[in-house]
Amino acid sequence: MKKIYITFLLGISLATYAQENTASLNSNETEIAGFKLYPNPATADVVYLTTQQNDIKEVRVFDVFGELVLTDRISSKALDISRLSPGIYMVQVVENNKSINRKLVVK
Repeated sequence: MKKIYITFLLGISLATYAQENTASLNSNETEIAGFKLYPNPATADVVYLTTQQNDIKEVRVFDVFGELVLTDRISSKALDISRLSPGIYMVQVVENNKSINRKLVVK
């Protein structure tokens, strides 16, 4: 089971890395401009999501198995992740009909 889990995590890491490189080379009109997710890896109970417009954001957090573990609608920059266990997550953010996916590591 550990071998499968490690292989799965490695696959997500490589896929995420490839998506980030492709997105930076091609100007994608559906991605959120100026998006930042920090600190990453997260060691506290809060991470910050900033964009150029900083409007209301719909946030969904998925675990490595693809299960939705957290949803929130934030108007500030802070996202409370205190309910998340240490691990690797995928964060999906939607703002003004544009979306972006990023990996988040919680320590």
